[in-house]
Amino acid sequence: MAKTGTIGVTTENIFPVIKKFLYSDHEIFLRELVSNAIDATQKLKTLSSFGEFKGTLGNMDVRVTVDKEAGTLTVSDHGIGMTADDIEKYINQIAFSGAEEFLEKYKDNANAIIGHFGLGFYSAFMVAKKVEINTLSYKDGVEAVRWECDGSPEFTISSSDKKERGTDIVLYIDDDNKEFLEQSRIDTLLKKYCRFLPVPVISGKEQEWKDGKMVDTDRDNIVNITEPAWTKKPSELTENDYRDFYHQLYPGQDDPLFWIHLNVDFPFKLTGILYFPKIKNNFEVTKNRIQLYCNQVFVTDSVEGVVPEFMMLLQGVLDSPDIPLNVSRSYLQSDSAVKKISSYITKKVASRLDDIFKADRKEFEQKWDDIKVFIEYGMLTDEKFCDAAMKFDLLKDTEGKYFTIEEYKELIAPAQTDKDGNIVFLYTTDPTAQYTYIRSAADRGYSVLVMDGQLDSHFVGLLEHKIEKSRFVRVDSDVIDNLIPKSDRKTVDLSAAQRDILTTLFNSQLPKVEGAQFFVNFEAMSATDSPIVITQNEYMRRMKEMAAMQPGMNFYGEMPDSYSLIVNTENPIVKKVAEAADKALADSIKPLMDAVNANNEKITALRDAKKEADNAAASSHDDKQVEALQAENNAKREEQTKLVSDYAATQPVVGQLIDLALLGNGMLRGADLSRFITRSLSLL
Repeated sequence: MAKTGTIGVTTENIFPVIKKFLYSDHEIFLRELVSNAIDATQKLKTLSSFGEFKGTLGNMDVRVTVDKEAGTLTVSDHGIGMTADDIEKYINQIAFSGAEEFLEKYKDNANAIIGHFGLGFYSAFMVAKKVEINTLSYKDGVEAVRWECDGSPEFTISSSDKKERGTDIVLYIDDDNKEFLEQSRIDTLLKKYCRFLPVPVISGKEQEWKDGKMVDTDRDNIVNITEPAWTKKPSELTENDYRDFYHQLYPGQDDPLFWIHLNVDFPFKLTGILYFPKIKNNFEVTKNRIQLYCNQVFVTDSVEGVVPEFMMLLQGVLDSPDIPLNVSRSYLQSDSAVKKISSYITKKVASRLDDIFKADRKEFEQKWDDIKVFIEYGMLTDEKFCDAAMKFDLLKDTEGKYFTIEEYKELIAPAQTDKDGNIVFLYTTDPTAQYTYIRSAADRGYSVLVMDGQLDSHFVGLLEHKIEKSRFVRVDSDVIDNLIPKSDRKTVDLSAAQRDILTTLFNSQLPKVEGAQFFVNFEAMSATDSPIVITQNEYMRRMKEMAAMQPGMNFYGEMPDSYSLIVNTENPIVKKVAEAADKALADSIKPLMDAVNANNEKITALRDAKKEADNAAASSHDDKQVEALQAENNAKREEQTKLVSDYAATQPVVGQLIDLALLGNGMLRGADLSRFITRSLSLL
């Protein structure tokens, strides 16, 4: 038998091939050819199970053979094989696939078979200058066939002397792709794409160390695990089985925290195991953690679009025949089946976490700090997951106790509801650095949460949105009585002159702190509270923290840190300082303030007159008077500031109070710290 012809390539039937099966990544050819060999093998097993093949199955492995001297790479199977008619139908007519025909016939019993035979075959020509098919069908009385093609539409088909059932695909590797004649390169690709195929795949021989080097043994090297954990039922696996499989996927990593075994048949087929790894460095996002398979054939480890963004933190395997082998990223992101799979995975992960929480809350709490970043990331980026996670998301207080959101809300509501009916959630981002503020809150009977994760600056905003009539404020963002204002708050009892003197007094002794600006304020706190408290505005601090993580918010990131230096007018030391300053400065300051006030009244009168005047000359005269009065006021204020500053310089206790507050916030450094130590020794 001999025949020559032209492969049936037309505009109509080449388009699907271009669309689905032409790759820029040449290495994919090996996956396609081995997948075809697996399919041919699986088809024969199916035919045998239905009695349509009555012969002996015998050896059913797939073998990949490198012959560097001959320049060939061969993929061999003992599967269904082909007749001359099959080659004409499935190889010479590119767009025709026997897979659809086969699956239609056995659709109720052959769900595990993809059947890509004939479609991915032509990827071989990306690396080969000539391809040869040597095949013998399982059918009785048929002749073995040899098909050859040099990559042009012309082919040759002839009789073959092949004696064993199955197919050998022989690739004559071209000069630009000699890497595929290296055994190590082939083994690497097989491990990547064929590691979990359901039929044994043999490549070369096992090696062992002998005489100072690795040498081949006479044992076949089987590169794959035919029954990986995700193909089994959860009831068939122990916890050690799950852990062992994880370490097969990710050697050298710590044990996973949790895992979720996925197994769904409708409305799509999906199996897999997703693991929650221990995430180091607080927020460690590494792509290519989840491997995507199609009936145990590796597709990709770039699963954007298949799983929600936040699940990129997970590791593991997903396997679905509803996701074809040959897909682009844009296809994954737009395909309706893929979107359904993504939605299902989100729902399943949330359900599994809820089950774990309910089944063993103690263990869940012990692992919370490790999985918190995953939960928060999911809640911030996926609305449906967020709604489900509100039931098992945990909040931790400074005593190390864990609460669900609803539990914590009920716990703090009686004491931490402000005069406007808002429940105030106090939190700390650094329990050690903010210890003084936490203690002040505890003295009032308030609870403080620990929110020290990298995502927490965003997460508190989400919780404020989700929890009605709530506010989240960092415990050092204001004095405690301002954080949770009550209706019976005490007011500051200072005259305007006393405020002026004290403001200048403390401002004059503030050291220069790089990147920070301070504003002096007064509060009537408890007599036992600190004399001076330094706080940072909640809104501005949040904006700066988010600016550090998000592009496009540089405006906030470049602004200096703004702090309030809050003077506790009820503290005995402050009272003493205020009384002494009033006694020493009142007589000299009062005339200056009276003069400034009198000038301000004149300025107001002149401006009012200007509004009513129509005469331009009179208006110009009034402007000059206003300027003169303002200049006089500036001079008197400068005189006042100098008087108070000179006095403050003689009062070391003022600088000491300020430095103690700065020291408590870790803001006293260098020369300022040295001066503080010297002053402290002199005051002893």
